[in-house]
Amino acid sequence: MMTLSDVAKILKSQDNIEILTHHYPDGDTLGSAYGLCIALQNMGKNARVVLSGKCARKFSYLLDGVKESNFTPHFIMSVDVAAKSLLGENEELYSDKIDLCIDHHGSNTLGVNDSYIDDTAAATAEIIFDLINVMGEKITPQIANCLYTGVSTDTGCFMYTNTTSKTHRIAGELIDLGADFGEINRKMFETKTKEKIALERMVYDTLDFYYDGKLAIIYTTIAMQDKLNLGDDEMEGLASIPRQIEGVKMGITIREKKNRDFKISVRTNGDTDACEFCKRFGGGGHKAASGCSIQGDLITVKQTLIAAAEEILL
Repeated sequence: MMTLSDVAKILKSQDNIEILTHHYPDGDTLGSAYGLCIALQNMGKNARVVLSGKCARKFSYLLDGVKESNFTPHFIMSVDVAAKSLLGENEELYSDKIDLCIDHHGSNTLGVNDSYIDDTAAATAEIIFDLINVMGEKITPQIANCLYTGVSTDTGCFMYTNTTSKTHRIAGELIDLGADFGEINRKMFETKTKEKIALERMVYDTLDFYYDGKLAIIYTTIAMQDKLNLGDDEMEGLASIPRQIEGVKMGITIREKKNRDFKISVRTNGDTDACEFCKRFGGGGHKAASGCSIQGDLITVKQTLIAAAEEILL
């Protein structure tokens, strides 16, 4: 089993490093990737982040201080990527070329020989924080911004059950190191575009309850997205809506993609295992927050999920 010292030794011996994120990149995969990238660049190494999909506008500050670097990659790693399918548009090119995997999903099936996976970490950014310290590199205010973003977003601003005392200690250290936590939390949790508000209004009209209110399901369609002229990078952040409702044990968000593909996000309040539920459909994640993809049409996909939840909720 790899230790962080092993990971640090590998990265210190490498150069021309590409860092992969998962598709529909969120605050943790982006914060982890850019925080590590800046640290590696500050060590004098060529490093760059390779996104799968666009980075949402609200995350643009994470790129501050990242140097553009042109090179032929000699070492490829991933952060916060739990399965090959989560590489998205980069899967075909990179799935068999990853040299190192860093992740906090216990359900990780990426199959990389050199993997450091800590499912006790609330976010991959927690692991990157420890790794940078093990490498002996200074955490600058910009790196602190990146890592705080990862920790804050993956814990729902420290409200989710994956939050630990270590999470709070790391967040406190990142604040001491210069993370602009007030502005980051405002951007992540309090600021929405008018288009996003309009989307949420549409989404509430799709809300249905099942099994005496224990299951709540919402969905978005390509037609909704097109009507509001929202890009894929602006469609995230809806999955918490059904879980917020009193009495709901499992909240499911169905998002229509192209080619009859539907992205499924499952959120629970802790007693119900979202990860085990999503594993039935080839997905995974955490006990309280997981995801998968299902092919079909909206009605069939929705009925499939409702049926699968019956034995869990009744």
